[in-house]
Amino acid sequence: MLRETGSAQAALADASFQELCRRAYRFMLLARLAEDKLASLYRAGKIHGGVFLGRGQEALSVAGAMALRPGDIYAPLIRDAAGRLAFGEPLIDLFRTYLGSRLGPMRGRDGNVHRGDPRRGYLAMISHLGAMIAVVNGALFARRYRGQTGVVGLASLGDGGTSTGAFHEGINQAAVERLPLVLVIANNQYAYSTPTSRQFACKDLADKAPGYGVEAHRVDGTDLLACLTCLHEAVSRARAGGGPQLVVAQLLRLSGHGEHDDGAYMDPRLRELPLGRDCLPLAEKQLLQRGYVTTEELHRWRSEAQQTVESTAARVQQEPAPDPLLEDWCALSCRDMAEAPHGWESLAPGAKPGALV
Repeated sequence: MLRETGSAQAALADASFQELCRRAYRFMLLARLAEDKLASLYRAGKIHGGVFLGRGQEALSVAGAMALRPGDIYAPLIRDAAGRLAFGEPLIDLFRTYLGSRLGPMRGRDGNVHRGDPRRGYLAMISHLGAMIAVVNGALFARRYRGQTGVVGLASLGDGGTSTGAFHEGINQAAVERLPLVLVIANNQYAYSTPTSRQFACKDLADKAPGYGVEAHRVDGTDLLACLTCLHEAVSRARAGGGPQLVVAQLLRLSGHGEHDDGAYMDPRLRELPLGRDCLPLAEKQLLQRGYVTTEELHRWRSEAQQTVESTAARVQQEPAPDPLLEDWCALSCRDMAEAPHGWESLAPGAKPGALV
C-alpha cells in the first residue's frame, strides 16, 4: 500500500505538534549553520578529507530522528547532521570529528562520518550504499532475541543506494522477518553525478515497495510539517507490528556530492521545480504563517545558534591533534569489552578480558 503525505493539516491544532515543529526547526537551523562553518573551514584548508553537506535535506533528516524514542535504533548517513543532532549527538562531536581532535569520538583517527554511539542505538556508518540496512536488521534481531518489544530501527539511504545488492538483501530480509524497520530514502535526484534516469526504470522508488511486501509512504522532502507527520506515521506503524515501512522523499541536493564537487553536472531546471525548494526558509515561512513562531524568535534563534557554532568551532580548533606516541591504535574503543554481554568469556575458553581471539 502506498500512503501519500501532504500538508499535515490534521495535526496543526495539536499544541504538542507545534512544539515539535519549533524544536525541529531549531535543529535544522543549527545543522545548517554548523555545516556552513565546516564548509568555510574546509575551503580554508583546516579540514582533511571530505565535507558532505545536508543542505536541502534537513527537514527529512530531522523528522526521522524526532520520530524515534530512547531505545530505538538510528543509522544516519553523510547528509544527516540535523538528524544526528536531534537524536542527541553533541554539536562538539560533529566539529571534533571533522577537525580531527584527539578528544573526539574518533580520537582524530578516522574519517568524518563514521562516528556513533552503539550503546545508545546510534550506529556508526559503515557505508552509504545500503550496507546499514543489514546492520539495523541485526540490531533489531538482537532486541527480538532478548524479548524486547516496541523497538524501531530507522535507516537512512540515498536514491543511489537503492541500486545496490545490499539494499535488496536488507529490505527483503526485513520484509520476510517482519522487522520494525523504517527505511527512509532521500531521493535527491543524483547518486553522486548519476541522475535517477540512469539508476532505475520505475516511475518512483516507492513503486518498489509492493514487490517486497512492505508499505510505502511518499512525502515532499522539502516540507518540514509533511515530513514530521509522515515519519511519525511510518514509525508508529512499524512499532505497532506493521512490518517494514519504506519512506520516499522527493527533494534536491542543494550542493555538490561533497565540498570537493561543484555539482556542475546537475540540471539547473530542477531548482525551478517544487523539489528544488530550500527546506529551511520554507519551514520558517510555514511556522510564521501558522503562528508557531514570531519573527523575533527566529532572529534570536539564529543569533544563538550562530554564537554556539562559532564558539564550538573555536574551542575545537584549540584542542590537540592525535599523537602517534600517545596512541595504542587498538581497533576497539575499549580493551575490556565493556559492552559485551556477561559471560562472553565462555565463547573463548581460557581467554582473558580484552584478549582478541
